Amino acid sequence: MKFSTRTRYGLKAILVLASRFGEGSLSVSQIAKKEGISVSYLEQILNALKKKGFVKSVRGPQGGYILAKKPSETSLETLFSVL
Repeated sequence: MKFSTRTRYGLKAILVLASRFGEGSLSVSQIAKKEGISVSYLEQILNALKKKGFVKSVRGPQGGYILAKKPSETSLETLFSVL
């Protein structure tokens, strides 16, 4: 099965956030650097995920993104519908 680049990058971002769940937020640039994704493209993807309730943004000097729900409460099926 082939996935679009947007879907692959979205899944990578979700997996990074899931691996750090409960440890605080990650900035877009941290996620982008870790996964080799363009910052501007990742911002678009994370905004779409935020609108659908998968991630939350945290403002401030230690701001970034966190998962909106526990990793165990997020299904791939619902993610694919967003990405």
